[in-house]
Amino acid sequence: MRPDPAALPSTVPERPRGQRMVASSTLAVFLVLFFVSTWQTGFSLSDLWIGTGDFFRFFGRLVPDLSYLPEVWAPILETLQIAYLGTLFGTSLALPLLFLASANTSTDRVTLAVARTVLTVLRSIPDLLYAALLAPILAIGPLPGVVALSLFSMAVLAKLGSETVEAVDPGPMEALRASGAGRNRVIVYAVVPQVAATMTSFVLYIFEINVRASVIIGLVGAGGIGEQLLARLNFFAYGDVSMIIVVIFVLVLAIDALSVWARSRLI
Repeated sequence: MRPDPAALPSTVPERPRGQRMVASSTLAVFLVLFFVSTWQTGFSLSDLWIGTGDFFRFFGRLVPDLSYLPEVWAPILETLQIAYLGTLFGTSLALPLLFLASANTSTDRVTLAVARTVLTVLRSIPDLLYAALLAPILAIGPLPGVVALSLFSMAVLAKLGSETVEAVDPGPMEALRASGAGRNRVIVYAVVPQVAATMTSFVLYIFEINVRASVIIGLVGAGGIGEQLLARLNFFAYGDVSMIIVVIFVLVLAIDALSVWARSRLI
């Protein structure tokens, strides 16, 4: 039976006054922050429009020089090696830390707090800053890049991993504890099987990020194709720069596609 239209309410019920106040306050704060930020940063649409011509003129010079392609392969390979080693070492360091930073697998509250604090501090420092600080200490080259990406990978992977561990089904853990199993056995037999596929997916994702990051950290002397890119920019060799950009684009695109395929198989 169809309802009588006259019996339906004629107006949409209003939201409670508290919700309206929160929505209005949020909008007001957003607008204030927007105007203050644009004023203090000097953001100007007119300046942006004026610079558009220079932008297109610059990119008009970026015609790839195919004769430079053989010079790109060695630094590209070094970039991949830096990303691979950074991911490998970072993962190795993150595995014990993520269980110490998880509330359901940590040894005690003090260890939990210390582990989370260390990860927060490490995660708050960008990988580019790590590389810039380490390059003068460890000498210019791939080594500071590997160390920088290892620290970055460890902090991010341990954070993601600890959240995944805390979300596992507690049933198998409680069953093993009830049978007298210790902490390590509980982790190996109850936790690891539940998080293995997700953690592998995270590692692949971190490797994706590290490939991109290894290009950027090369700009501060941490090895890889970034050093070559900066050198060619300093010499205004735009054809060489364009060739490097094309190779980086194809490389990142291929790694992204491979990683997406691998993650789809895991999860």
